[in-house]
Amino acid sequence: MKTNELVGAALDWAVAKCELQNGANYTLDVNTDTDGTLRVNFGGMYPEWSTDWHEGGAIIERECIELMPTSHTEWDAYKQNQHIPNTGATPLIAAMRCYVASMLGNDVEVPTELTQGE
Repeated sequence: MKTNELVGAALDWAVAKCELQNGANYTLDVNTDTDGTLRVNFGGMYPEWSTDWHEGGAIIERECIELMPTSHTEWDAYKQNQHIPNTGATPLIAAMRCYVASMLGNDVEVPTELTQGE
């Protein structure tokens, strides 16, 4: 899947893959809530980096990701020494896409169940 198209649990999965590549020592799996919602299980935690500033903000700060609004509904995110922005409807989505692109590239494999219906 194209990094700049990742959203929701698929984006959180890709962020988890980056965290593993950065040295995190957790297991990575997909769980289904009782209401049928798919969630990323990262070592028994269910992080939502792409929607929770407490979680995603730490990555933005650590990775020195810069954010810039381009309109009322779109954001660009840049990482130092990268000249191609990653965009998103929110600053967190743009920043997490930027992080994923910097670590994994512009195409990322995510579990099929996380991409269905998108």
